[in-house]
Amino acid sequence: MITSFITVRRFVVLSFLVLFAVLLSLPSFAGTQLWDFERNAEGWKVANGKWEVADGVYKLSRGAEAEHSLVGEEDWDNYTIEAKVRLDEHNWAGIAFRAKSEMEYYVYYMNVPNNKTELWRHKAGAWTARDNLAQIPAVGGVQIKNGEWYDMKVEVEGDTFKLYINGEFQKENSDGVYKTGQVGVWAWNTAASFDDFTVSGRDIEDTLAVDPNRKLTTTWGRLKEVR
Repeated sequence: MITSFITVRRFVVLSFLVLFAVLLSLPSFAGTQLWDFERNAEGWKVANGKWEVADGVYKLSRGAEAEHSLVGEEDWDNYTIEAKVRLDEHNWAGIAFRAKSEMEYYVYYMNVPNNKTELWRHKAGAWTARDNLAQIPAVGGVQIKNGEWYDMKVEVEGDTFKLYINGEFQKENSDGVYKTGQVGVWAWNTAASFDDFTVSGRDIEDTLAVDPNRKLTTTWGRLKEVR
């Protein structure tokens, strides 16, 4: 009887160990947060500029340099950001990431007159204090124009950033100054609109800020891609 009990106990312990090992080996799914701006910009904090939710998008009126709004946690590190961006008036708008503060962050944005994208690192001192990391002529048949929606995406992993426009890979770049930070939207002396902003990552809580009765097809199609 004692021998049988010991055998059963060993079997149970071994089973738990095997189950634990299997769970550790399973791939982890990224948590995703999404804003479709149908009603508001909940959780967003304006750093500078005149921002409002109107017509189901997050809009910025044309104003000064480096106007941006941020969301998320300062300890977020590796993630994928994707957003629909439209330059309504003038030339420069895009998405910010690894925002350590309102002045310290990276930004990837579109440049209309030169049909290229640019990657910059902003730094403390002034809204316009920044270092250029990359000037990227548009590739993959991308034509950057005013009044058209573009799908911008940045994959952030360690010190490496992979940059996309409309699903077309533009460039991979590296920089190690900012290790963690918030995400956001950005423009420079430009009126711009932003929609369907998503951020996905292993350490991000999965709270989809979206009304399930609106933009459902677009929303879930995007989530399938980022997971």
